[in-house]
Amino acid sequence: MKNSKEEQPDIRTKANHSGAQLGEFFIEALKDIYWAEKQLTRSIPKMIQAATTEELQEVLDEHLQETKDQVFQLEKVFELLDMKPQAKKCEAMEGLTKEAENIIEETAEGTMTRDVALIMAAQKIEHYEIATYGTLVRLAKTIRREDVANILAAILDEEKEADMTLTGVAENNINVEAYLEDEA
Repeated sequence: MKNSKEEQPDIRTKANHSGAQLGEFFIEALKDIYWAEKQLTRSIPKMIQAATTEELQEVLDEHLQETKDQVFQLEKVFELLDMKPQAKKCEAMEGLTKEAENIIEETAEGTMTRDVALIMAAQKIEHYEIATYGTLVRLAKTIRREDVANILAAILDEEKEADMTLTGVAENNINVEAYLEDEA
């Protein structure tokens, strides 16, 4: 098993070498998700503040802390690749976070409907992250960077867990309470 940096393949190979295009794509995708995670560290606090229930606030706060750690983990990935961490604007995450902000504006403060909408927005974000990290893990393995794949796989697991937690919060009566609040 290769552990030292000297033995790790450089994914930024010259254009004539096998895997050069894939390596460049991988790096660009890494820059993209790095920007996305940093964007989330600014967006999640708005969602926490807008949430109605303490349960959702706590889940979002926990994920904010995970997201901050994920930024740090991505910085470690860049270091393993002998690169300075660099962000590239992620259009998808920008759209998803704008959608979350619109949800806050379009739902009544203090309602369970707002929490349902926030959970949906948060799960859309999680699903984007799951898709991205899933692909990055497979690509890291393809380019023979198990060290990088392991870090990305750990982040992927956290994103999957966050998605399941959000589903649990929704199913823990928030959806039903939102349905019933119009009758009250």
